[in-house]
Amino acid sequence: MVLKTIELRNESKGIIKGNEMKNEAGVWIDHRKAVVVRISENGEDTRQINSDVVRPFAPAGGPSSKQPDRRQGYVAESTLEHTFVSQLKTFYDAVLTALRDADSVLIIGPGEAKGEFQKRLKSKNFPAHVVELEAADKVTNPQIVAHVREHFEAA
Repeated sequence: MVLKTIELRNESKGIIKGNEMKNEAGVWIDHRKAVVVRISENGEDTRQINSDVVRPFAPAGGPSSKQPDRRQGYVAESTLEHTFVSQLKTFYDAVLTALRDADSVLIIGPGEAKGEFQKRLKSKNFPAHVVELEAADKVTNPQIVAHVREHFEAA
């Protein structure tokens, strides 16, 4: 599995709360990519982490197929599912690495990935506080950055 990280933007605008600077982050995540936005005293940093996770699919003909299970090229469904989960864990760990040193994390995205990612955060005893889980459809990277910034400025 190959993960690709692309640095999208780095600007110097931090969020200061009272007298202390917070390291805040937001992540828009699905099974294909994650966009990580970090806001700190050093400015704003946006990275996109692409995943090549492949979701398993049912064999041709489905479970009631008359073909024998051991035909050439057959891979058990449980093996495919195990591979899928393993790839997701690797992808989520790469996103966790991009979030290191964050004090607070906002997790947004469509579907199941945001909840799965939150569980991965907890299982790894990630020290950052998850401030909120939000459902969000497909949005552009600038929209993600704006949403994360607005969320933490309003808090």
